[in-house]
Amino acid sequence: MSDIAKKQAEWQPKIIAFLCNWCSYAGADLAGVSRYQYPPSLRIVRVPCSGRVSANMILDALRSGADGVLVSGCHPGDCHYISGNYYARRRFAVLKRFLEFVGIEPDRVNFSWISASEGEQFAEVATEVTERVKKLGPARHLVKEF
Repeated sequence: MSDIAKKQAEWQPKIIAFLCNWCSYAGADLAGVSRYQYPPSLRIVRVPCSGRVSANMILDALRSGADGVLVSGCHPGDCHYISGNYYARRRFAVLKRFLEFVGIEPDRVNFSWISASEGEQFAEVATEVTERVKKLGPARHLVKEF
């Protein structure tokens, strides 16, 4: 196997995960406590609500070298801030279309609903997102060169 093929096989994406404090972050904690296996490629950012994650935060993550982004919040109707996840869902739908328009692959940015009791589902989502981003390879668009 050539050196380039080895590097591609060993490459792990960097994924920034914006997790809602009340549900998704607790689900990630449950996954860890329950020892569910998921890739170490996620860098978790704890936010009060998925509705607080702006398009600028997602774009900044991609520009700063993240290969993918995961935004996860409470299930619709279960938001601690009543309607925060509805705002997030609308914002995400518009952002997805914008990212496609500017040439960024849609699978680089992902959204999910995970409650505090769904540790196993968190591990599954983390694995799925990592595999999707890994297939796309390293991010090239918006990445700021230093």
